[in-house]
Amino acid sequence: MKSKTLQKNKVNIITLGCSKNMVDSEVLSGQLLANEIEVVHESTKRDHNIVVVNTCGFIDKAKEESINTILDQVQLKQKGKLDKVYVTGCLSERYRSDLEKEIPEVDAWFGTMELPLMLKKLEADYKKELIGERLLATPQHYAYLKISEGCNRTCAFCAIPLMRGGHVSKSMDDLVKEAEGLVKKGVKEVMLIAQELTYYGLDLYKKRMLPDLMHRLADVKGLEWIRLHYAYPHKFPLEILDVMRERDNICNYLDMPLQHASDKMLKAMRRQITRSETEELIAAVREKVPGLCLRTTLIAGFPGETLDDIEETKEFLQKHRFDRVGIFTYSHEEGTSGYELTDDVPAAEKERRAQDVMSVQQEISYELNQEKIGKTFKTIIDKKEAGRYLGRTEFDSVEVDNEVVIQSDAKLPIGEFVNVKITKAFDYDLEGEIVK
Repeated sequence: MKSKTLQKNKVNIITLGCSKNMVDSEVLSGQLLANEIEVVHESTKRDHNIVVVNTCGFIDKAKEESINTILDQVQLKQKGKLDKVYVTGCLSERYRSDLEKEIPEVDAWFGTMELPLMLKKLEADYKKELIGERLLATPQHYAYLKISEGCNRTCAFCAIPLMRGGHVSKSMDDLVKEAEGLVKKGVKEVMLIAQELTYYGLDLYKKRMLPDLMHRLADVKGLEWIRLHYAYPHKFPLEILDVMRERDNICNYLDMPLQHASDKMLKAMRRQITRSETEELIAAVREKVPGLCLRTTLIAGFPGETLDDIEETKEFLQKHRFDRVGIFTYSHEEGTSGYELTDDVPAAEKERRAQDVMSVQQEISYELNQEKIGKTFKTIIDKKEAGRYLGRTEFDSVEVDNEVVIQSDAKLPIGEFVNVKITKAFDYDLEGEIVK
């Protein structure tokens, strides 16, 4: 790959979208580094000559951000500040033929599973022996651990299977080896991610093996926190909760996207579960692991949704009092079964409904946080910002949940655990002091 300049190639990777994309970028970085190609992640120094944009194609806002980022990089190339612009990820996988015509200035487009091809374009060899090796783009003390790729579910709103294919589990041995490697780099917390965690192992071992994987990861020395993200509620394997209760280094935290509370909408979304079944599951989860932090995600504005459906969702939240809630507005995605329906809720109304739901959750979150005042929690220090330290308890994941603000004259090492007594509580954050 001859560049216009005589300088040695340096690649800047820009990652958009979810944590699964972040892992893909880290894997690419590790491969480039092993090929002695200098690589950085989201550098602002402008001392690189090649950019790889790892795109998201999940919803309209994400697609718009991805396209704008590509156009920004193409503009830099046209000004002579870059030699090459490559694009990978979900948007590229899904819309490659259209994008090639619309943005011909991009030097090459790659799908989600074309890492060897991209490396070849970068004049690097794909090194199979590096499976699990990554150059972390996160702070040294935490990392994401992707346990599978793709999804076999057929939710009406979701285009992920179109971009990532069917469910493919990584082997347990490879995942344990990867976790051990992360610990050697200083990682103390791993967040298990997949499009669908509970499906893990069905393809490789012919049965759901997430509980077994959790046990094996919990045995990895030096791994202090293991956190579960994206557990589908239908046919949820309750054995997961037994392991969570038994193993001290598995956080009492569960991210279970429910998407809606109305039976009518759950059926339209093809979620394979009813409200009453969901409520039975919530009760079982809380009975098996008392004090567990339950996070969920909802969608506002799916085709056919009425104000009564929104009121039902608000009542559902008030009844079950989730610790954490996120909400998206529905995005009409071609290729999904939802696309066959009329997108009959205007964008502004979708936003209004989402805000209406979140105002209910904001009050619940404030009340639950108030109950924490005076209690002491094991807290990991994530960073120092504006003269104060920011950390998280085991009930909080990175970026999406509460932060604990710590005022301390003493220096607190980033990535270390401390005990913090909560002195103040707000809607979504806590404040506390170090307890010796």
